[in-house]
Amino acid sequence: MNSPYPTPITPSQTRIGWIGTGVMGAAMASRLLSAGYVLNIYARTPSKTLSLQSQGAHLVDSPSEVAKASDVVFTMLGHPSDVRQIVLENPDSILSSLNPGSVIIDHTSSHPTLAKQIFDAAREKNCWSVDAPVSGGDIGAREGKLAILAAGDEGVVKWLSPLFNLMGKPTYVGVAGCGQSCKIANQITVGGSLLGLSEGLVFAEAAGLDKGRWLEAVRGGAAGSIAMDLFGERMIGRDFRPGGFAEYMVKDLGMGLDVVEEEGDKVVVLPGAALSKQLFSGMVANGDGKLGTQGLITVVERINGKS
Repeated sequence: MNSPYPTPITPSQTRIGWIGTGVMGAAMASRLLSAGYVLNIYARTPSKTLSLQSQGAHLVDSPSEVAKASDVVFTMLGHPSDVRQIVLENPDSILSSLNPGSVIIDHTSSHPTLAKQIFDAAREKNCWSVDAPVSGGDIGAREGKLAILAAGDEGVVKWLSPLFNLMGKPTYVGVAGCGQSCKIANQITVGGSLLGLSEGLVFAEAAGLDKGRWLEAVRGGAAGSIAMDLFGERMIGRDFRPGGFAEYMVKDLGMGLDVVEEEGDKVVVLPGAALSKQLFSGMVANGDGKLGTQGLITVVERINGKS
C-alpha cells in the first residue's frame, strides 16, 4: 500500500479508484485527474469512460480490480441497489478485494441503513467508509463547487479533505448514515423549491409577464435561491438536460418517506415531500424520467392544460 489512512494524501503516492461515470461522476473524476492523481476506473458501459481515459485514467475490468489498485475508492452510482452490488454483494465487489487501511467514499444518493452496513463491513476488514452524497448539480460538479455531505469517522473525513476540496466544500455531518440522511433532507428542500419555482413561472406567464424579467426582478428578494439561480433560466429556455435525473428525485424523496415509515416512534409528517414525489413521478410517467429535475415545470404546465 502506498498511502492508507492516515498517511497524508498526495497526487504522487495516493492511488485513486473511481466507479460511476455518469454526468456527475465523470465531472468529479475529471477534477481529480486534472489535479494530477492517478485514477483506475470501472464502468458497466466502458464507452462512458473515453473522456476520462483521454485525461489519463486507466480502465479496468471489475470493481475488485479497482479496489486492489487503490487507496481510496469513490463510487457515484444511480440507486442503492447498484451500491449494494458494487460495494458489498458481488463476488467482484469492492470490499472483496479492498486493502487494509483503504477508504471507500460513496457519493451516491443512497439509503442511510445501507451506508451503516457498508461502514460496519469495511471496519471488519480494517478499512473505512464514508457516505458523502453531494448537492450542486452538473454545474457544481464541473466547477468544483459541490456541497459534500460527509459522514463516518470524523478523522477519516478530515484526512480526505485534499480530495474533497478539489470537488467542492465538505462538511462533516455525523456518524455513518448521516450523510445520506442529510442528502434526503436536502432533496426534500430542493423538491419544494423546484415546485415553487415551476408554479411561479407558470403563473407569471399566465399573468402576461415576461418570464425573464420576472426572474430577474425576484431573484434578489426572498424568493431567490440557489435552485432559482441554477434552474430558472433553464426552465425558461426549455433546457431540460440533466444535472440529476428526475427519476433519481423520485428515488431520493421515496427514501425520505420510507425512513419516516421505518422510524416508527419518530414519525414526521412530510406532506410537501409526498406531493413533490407524486409530481416527479408524473414526470417519469410522462416518459421524462431521464430529464433534469428542472423539467418539473412540464408537469405543472400539463396540469394547467399546456402541453
